[in-house]
Amino acid sequence: MSQIEVGKDFSRTPGGRYISDGPDSGELFRDRLVVPALKRAIAQDEKLTIVLDGPRGYLSSFLEEAFGGLVRYGFFTHRQLKDHLDVQASDSFYQPYKILVLRYISESKRENVAAAS
Repeated sequence: MSQIEVGKDFSRTPGGRYISDGPDSGELFRDRLVVPALKRAIAQDEKLTIVLDGPRGYLSSFLEEAFGGLVRYGFFTHRQLKDHLDVQASDSFYQPYKILVLRYISESKRENVAAAS
């Protein structure tokens, strides 16, 4: 089982949605940390645990891009996330963020991208 602690492994001050929004964006977190670690976890039939405790707080745009984007951009299916991703928030301060993460994942739908002609 592998683990990512957002506050230790990424940033104590996670930022906005896109890399263009700043250095600690949800897009960067997803692409640099979560996607590679989750691919390894799936290949090894294990779980990846993401610990939300630690940062000063989260913007909803960060959480939606980092977690909703896992499905929206076709990185993973809902089934893969259910089987291989565990989101933890031990401190009560972070529980609302965990609820948002789970909601963003469950509500996310894969975008259909039209083929270029």
